[in-house]
Amino acid sequence: MSYAPEGQQHQPYGPGGQGPRPPYGDQYGRPHGRSPHGEQYGGPYGEQYARQDQHGGPYGQQPQGHWEQEQPARPRRRGRRWLIAGVCVLALAGIAAGVMNHYEIPPFTDKGSTVSFGQQPGGGTSNQGGAGAQQPANSKMLMPTGPAADFKNSMTLADGTHVAVTTLDGKKSGFKGKVWVWAPKEYNDPKFAKSGFPVLIALPGGAGYPNNYWMGTDLGLQTSISKWYAEGKSKPFLLAMPVLNPGPDDKGVYWDGSDIPGQPKMGTWLTEDVPDLMKANFRTVKSRDGWAFMGSSTGGFAGMKAVLKHPDRFKAVIASGPDIVPDSSLWKGHDKEKAENNPELLAKHLIDTKGPDVYIAFQVGDSESNKKTLPDVQKFVATFGNKGPVHTSLRVIPGGRHNAKTYVPNMGEGPIQYISKVMEGPVE
Repeated sequence: MSYAPEGQQHQPYGPGGQGPRPPYGDQYGRPHGRSPHGEQYGGPYGEQYARQDQHGGPYGQQPQGHWEQEQPARPRRRGRRWLIAGVCVLALAGIAAGVMNHYEIPPFTDKGSTVSFGQQPGGGTSNQGGAGAQQPANSKMLMPTGPAADFKNSMTLADGTHVAVTTLDGKKSGFKGKVWVWAPKEYNDPKFAKSGFPVLIALPGGAGYPNNYWMGTDLGLQTSISKWYAEGKSKPFLLAMPVLNPGPDDKGVYWDGSDIPGQPKMGTWLTEDVPDLMKANFRTVKSRDGWAFMGSSTGGFAGMKAVLKHPDRFKAVIASGPDIVPDSSLWKGHDKEKAENNPELLAKHLIDTKGPDVYIAFQVGDSESNKKTLPDVQKFVATFGNKGPVHTSLRVIPGGRHNAKTYVPNMGEGPIQYISKVMEGPVE
């Protein structure tokens, strides 16, 4: 639909169907044309109209040629038209820019542009990995090892930080998939230019393919971490957000974040390839004290299992509404390997061998869709929690349901503090 300036719809014909009406016909109280009685209109800006009938009879008669004397007003009217047209063009341009930005059409968005983390004043970068990296002696911080990944901007947050994505060709797992990353604004702060930051590997529930839903800003994970750090509740974590599974969750098939025989090695992908990507591109913490997982549902299971299976690499996990035991149909015929990826058996082994301390922060809603989730977690805590090296906490969320929108805000009510107290970073 076409609209005239000021939102008035065009009327192509004058009263009574008398031919085309000139543009802006009735605006500003200035009629144009000739009435049915032959009266000529056109006095500028609401002046008294001079009218003459078809016989020349006067209606407040004016001298012949009066209209010619009044015509100098027309250039002003034309100027107004140009002004209105200009305003309309600018308004349309603004609307178009907003639409192009919404649909992420360059040049009105920076999506897809290269992101280099660790920018320093003067245009340099602290992420010079490989041979150019100077690793301070006796430092708790690990300089980026390189090679640098090709990160492309996925979205820009209000504080100017970026969620970026790269395709990682896992050298140890053989799996190739996407990983999204985010660094808090403190990472670029000159005050922390020589500091290594802790890493939180965030795993989604469900299929976790082809996207990891934590990379979207609608759940508020990134902004929440910044907020919690400002409040003294959290470490300023770097986030790694990899795909969880190698394919869609067709007919209930998933991979339990594990190396199931004959299947893509998703356990190795999550616990070796993804950490190697972060070490290659960011200033991180050398020891396991700077490495943790978080996840919901299947992601919570995978993160908890990774920490219990590799306590030498990871120290803590926030597990929200997790499964407690592996249950993928792909384990059929592989009982030995399935047992090696069972959190209950892994926790027992860690206690028996007096292994390194690990910290599991559970949070579960009391209105979870799976009614077994809360009892299963409570049983795990009662059996293994706070015995030897296995430390646990449990937050039951009143009215909490089985979804990420429930879990994120409640992380700030205990779980993020619980793991942050035992982790290190930023460190030099």
